Amino acid sequence: MKKSIKILVFTLILPIFLISCKGPDGKFKLPGADARKYPADPKKRVEQNLKEGRGFRLGSLGDRAKGGKFDFASSNELWRASLDTLDFMPLATANYSGGIIVTDWYSEKQDTNESIKISIRFLTNEIRSDALDIKAFNRNCLTNLNCKITEIKGNLISELKKKILKTAAIYQKENKSKTNKDYKYPNLD
Repeated sequence: MKKSIKILVFTLILPIFLISCKGPDGKFKLPGADARKYPADPKKRVEQNLKEGRGFRLGSLGDRAKGGKFDFASSNELWRASLDTLDFMPLATANYSGGIIVTDWYSEKQDTNESIKISIRFLTNEIRSDALDIKAFNRNCLTNLNCKITEIKGNLISELKKKILKTAAIYQKENKSKTNKDYKYPNLD
């Protein structure tokens, strides 16, 4: 009885393995049968197989980082400095993983028809002058439906960038001084 069950299971599973050996033209082909069609590098073969729909990937391959890198917004000095600089304005969007901060329209006086909106896009986490792409927009409204929006260039953008970079440098210096402290352990004798 056990022998007949084993034969039955084997005959049911064997066709599944044989079907996977067929190529797109219906003929049986073994992977790697024609070396000219497959790259010698195993990583490139895997990528080619995935592009052609043969196989799947369960994890990271090769030189890719394993486990991931976890940077939190509170540990990124440039992000914190940007939020602190714009803390007087209401935020419409603040997406750390997307690297963008967009404020809502803001006006110091509630009765004026003029307001400003600022967007900051992070190009890198390093504190340097080309790390931020800052844009500011001015909205002038004669009525609620008649508004003119223009991009602000010049002094405001450079002042914002300078303020954010200075604050980020201060945060980075404070962070380094916290981590580089010499801790003295109590004498346990």
